[in-house]
Amino acid sequence: MEFMQQITWDDFEKVELSVGTILEAFEFPEARRPAYKLRVDFGPLGIKTSSAQITKHYTIEELPGKQIVGVVNFPKKQIGKFMSEFLVTGFADENGDIVLTAVDKKVPNGSKLI
Repeated sequence: MEFMQQITWDDFEKVELSVGTILEAFEFPEARRPAYKLRVDFGPLGIKTSSAQITKHYTIEELPGKQIVGVVNFPKKQIGKFMSEFLVTGFADENGDIVLTAVDKKVPNGSKLI
């Protein structure tokens, strides 16, 4: 087992993990690896955009309405001509394909993971 660096509670509290609802998903043909562009409503935090390499498990049509978890306090990142405003979170399956981090019951957009 690899050594895992421990963090403090203060370190954890710095990461803003919030839930948001996907409003729209778009193809992202300019991405180096297959990905979608997402518009996500984080309630009081606003509507933010990001990209996600989730094309193996999800279609554009099924994503709107899905609540996901994102890191909303990273600085914006330019990805080609696209500006990412948050980090979409997920887990790699046995093939390395990303499965979104989601909630199993609806919660208010912008809710912070506690």
